[in-house]
Amino acid sequence: MKTLKHSRQRESIKMCLMGRKDHPTADALYASIREEYPRISLGTVYRNLNLLVELGEIQKLTCGDGKDHFDADTSPHYHLVCRRCDAVSDLPLPPVPGLDEQAQACTDGCIDSHAIYFYGTCAECLAGKQLN
Repeated sequence: MKTLKHSRQRESIKMCLMGRKDHPTADALYASIREEYPRISLGTVYRNLNLLVELGEIQKLTCGDGKDHFDADTSPHYHLVCRRCDAVSDLPLPPVPGLDEQAQACTDGCIDSHAIYFYGTCAECLAGKQLN
C-alpha cells in the first residue's frame, strides 16, 4: 500500500471538520479553511475531502439537496435533513439493532451497511430563526 505524504492542508481540513457539528459542504469548509490558508484552492479542498472519505476518516453524506455534506463522525448514526434550510444534523438515536440482517433477509443480494436520513424541519426553522 502506498504511503500517504503528510499534508498540513489536509490535516487542517480534517481538524476544521472535526470541530463542526453542522455537516458542512465543501464550499463551507473552503470558506473556513481560507482563514488559515488564504491561498488554498477549492479544488484542493475537494480532493482532500474525497481522499479522507476514501481513507474512511470522514463520511460523505448525499442527502438529496444536490450538495455533498461531510461528517467527521464515522460511527453509525442517523441524520435529520431540514427541508427548509438544508441543514444536516446528527440525531441522538442509537442505531437500530439487526436492521442490516432484517434487510438481508429480504434480498438475494448482500447487505453490508445502510444510511438513514430523516427529513423534516429543524428546530431553528421551526422557531423562525432561519431565513430560508
